[in-house]
Amino acid sequence: MIVEGINVIRELLKSDEQIDKIIAEDKPNNEIQILIDTARAKRIKVELVDEFTLSRIAKRDTQGIIAFIAGFRYSEVEDILNFAKNKDEAPFIVILDGIMDPHNLGAIIRTCECAGVHGVIIPKNRACEITDTVYKTSAGALFHMRVAMVTNLTRTIEELKECGVWTYALEAGEKSIYDADFTYPTALIVGGEGKGVSRLVKESADEVLSLDMFGRVNSLNASNAGAIAIYEVVRQRRGK
Repeated sequence: MIVEGINVIRELLKSDEQIDKIIAEDKPNNEIQILIDTARAKRIKVELVDEFTLSRIAKRDTQGIIAFIAGFRYSEVEDILNFAKNKDEAPFIVILDGIMDPHNLGAIIRTCECAGVHGVIIPKNRACEITDTVYKTSAGALFHMRVAMVTNLTRTIEELKECGVWTYALEAGEKSIYDADFTYPTALIVGGEGKGVSRLVKESADEVLSLDMFGRVNSLNASNAGAIAIYEVVRQRRGK
């Protein structure tokens, strides 16, 4: 898989991801030169080429640098729970039900990483998987986030509930998120573009919550809605 962009490569070099090779423009700016030096210090193969050759390899805007990696390594749900346990924190998980747009997926993962979410769960079918666009949209956050792919979301939700995790589906017109207590182990379920959270997943959740709306439009983009809800959990857990 090819990933590109200065921010993405910077975060890639901070991670323990296996990097096969980095290719950069032969007339790098200061930011790219720092990345080249970092890669060489880590004994990663670096190849310098002209701008035309780089764009031909990647077939899109690269900001002057790309990297070849093996592909995304999915985690298990148990890995996410153990990560929270090792940090001595109540699990905070985001479940994505039917997110099809890789830009939305990347944006949500970026928010999750910034907010300290322990992991993200996505379904195997009828949803976007991890692609190069998701890497780019996440601005490299994906290299630091545990993402589990499961075959059955409702079964996974039941398993989380058995582990003491409270599950909340976000849906318009229900109980306000500001009336919920997120200081306990929490999993937020964000629905896909257009259809929202599916019926079976919503029925499996402990509660259905909504964002307060005061305008004429009654819904938000999936990544925006997820971000607001995620940071309400952060606010409560920080006691502010």
